[in-house]
Amino acid sequence: MAEWNAYYRNEDDEEEQEEGEQSGGMVTGRDSLVFLVDASKEMFIKEEDGKPSNFDMTMQVVRSVYTSKITSSYRDLVALVFYGTEQSKNPRNSFKHVYVYHDLDEPGAKRVQEVDELRGSKGAQLAAKTMGSGETSLGDALWCCANLYSDIKLRLSHKRLMIFTCRDDPHEGDSVKDRQGRTKASDLRDTGVIINLMHLMKPGGFDVSLYFRDIITPPEDESDLGLQLEPCAKLEDLQNRVRAKEKKKRVLNRLNLCLGEGINVAVGVYSTAVPARKPPPIKLYRETNEPVRSKTRVFHTQTGSLLLPSELKKAQVYGKKQIVMETDEVDSIKKFEDPGMFLIGFKPMEKLKLHHHVRPAVFLYPEEDDVKGSSCLFSALLKRCSERNMFALCRFTARRNYSPRFVALVPQEEESDEGKGQITPAGFNVIYLPFADDIRTLDAPQLPCASQEQVDKMKQIVTKLRFKYRSDAFENPAIQQHFRNLEALALDMVAPEDIEDLIMPKVDQIDTRLGPLVQEFKDLVYPANYNPETKPAAKRKTGGAEKKPKVELPEDELRAHVQNSTLGKLTVPVLKDACKKFGVRTTGTKKQELIDALIAQYFTKFML
Repeated sequence: MAEWNAYYRNEDDEEEQEEGEQSGGMVTGRDSLVFLVDASKEMFIKEEDGKPSNFDMTMQVVRSVYTSKITSSYRDLVALVFYGTEQSKNPRNSFKHVYVYHDLDEPGAKRVQEVDELRGSKGAQLAAKTMGSGETSLGDALWCCANLYSDIKLRLSHKRLMIFTCRDDPHEGDSVKDRQGRTKASDLRDTGVIINLMHLMKPGGFDVSLYFRDIITPPEDESDLGLQLEPCAKLEDLQNRVRAKEKKKRVLNRLNLCLGEGINVAVGVYSTAVPARKPPPIKLYRETNEPVRSKTRVFHTQTGSLLLPSELKKAQVYGKKQIVMETDEVDSIKKFEDPGMFLIGFKPMEKLKLHHHVRPAVFLYPEEDDVKGSSCLFSALLKRCSERNMFALCRFTARRNYSPRFVALVPQEEESDEGKGQITPAGFNVIYLPFADDIRTLDAPQLPCASQEQVDKMKQIVTKLRFKYRSDAFENPAIQQHFRNLEALALDMVAPEDIEDLIMPKVDQIDTRLGPLVQEFKDLVYPANYNPETKPAAKRKTGGAEKKPKVELPEDELRAHVQNSTLGKLTVPVLKDACKKFGVRTTGTKKQELIDALIAQYFTKFML
């Protein structure tokens, strides 16, 4: 019979599963993104100060998205379409002045190389030679993009279209083309396509209200409206805006926040940070390089017959008995209540300590579509908690068969940068609180206390080394190096691009900031002529090497360990000696295998 522990999930397993869900494992279908780029002559004009042209900036952003899709979500579909061209290239050549450079398909190394060819001055010449600049009909371009979506037979979970242009009046007052573009944009929005405008800087400013306000999808949040009105003048601003819009904000789960009897607020649980990991290796068949799949089957140890899931039961040894349970019984004892969040009360923020943070927090945001009025009530609760500096204490059950947890809802107000870009959204941070069983009592070792003079000197060092920390300013060097190597192999590069390890301490800058403080601290802490970097000399032993005495386990003590389920506290050598002493046969050498063999011997000898 299988061990009950193999089925009964603990908290660590729940966290691992939630991390997988946060990475997008629960969402069915693929994301899709179409870049619709203006190829008019205005896009190729270079700035006098040496800045890249709007077209060059756009190609750098497209290339960045292609590479990020390859590494993070290679199954997503991406397309690149130019409008306002002289040449035409699209399915069935139904639309003039529309050039489909890449169909809606998975990104690959060849596409990245083709986008690289369009960058810089040589790229502008290649674009002029291949596509040219001609008349503009945004309606035909949107119609062509709609056909790209309709030709895809796969299930798409998210459809987005980004327009890159520096012309706020693309048709120059042609009312027929304007009306056609508005109609086609409305048709696209009705089919679930989200249209975003990535407007670029132009002399005199870009007026969104002149035409494109009727084309783009209205923002979900009114705070995004100001962001849509500001044009992008720098490559970094354009990359940040595209990065914020290219991915769908996926909800981990939707549930009700119960504030009292009959008062429910529909909320969505989001993950604001997910650990980035290297993609797992894929096993291939050595002769054809095709991916292989692994299957797990359970066989009877004595007869060798294949066992069905209905023939399996769960068991766990508790005390002297082996408890056997059906799968349905295990499911029933695991379920506490339906998923939801229930308000218990409020506490001042001073009661929430740093050591209460036991696992990554999630974010809470209202879901107006599920329960009308949720946004209004949620905003009122958020504003009141923020004004009074209070947090809400709740009982939280994330999913079915998940154990309930105590959580603290910490209010977070919205913050924006100078360009009206959102830095932090408004909502509640859900902080998981520890249970009494999770808190440990530590016996601090007795060490000599530092003098006040030493403490003051260390305060000066800490003050000198302070800096404003931002998590988005530091990339994981191991992951970056891994993807640079893969990119170099895929693109046939001579060598991978060098990466800057941003977590390496800047020794020269630290020495300049500290000056003589380090030596002064050493003089206060260490004795004279003491070098902390040298290792102390090893003491010689007077006699030969002393062997550790062999620990023998009496039969009564072994029986007590089995009855109390404390065999895990014994070391592997002690368990091996016990097996030899009592004649227990075991084929394995791992600790758990030795414990299982001793338990089986105990039941055979003493229970029968």
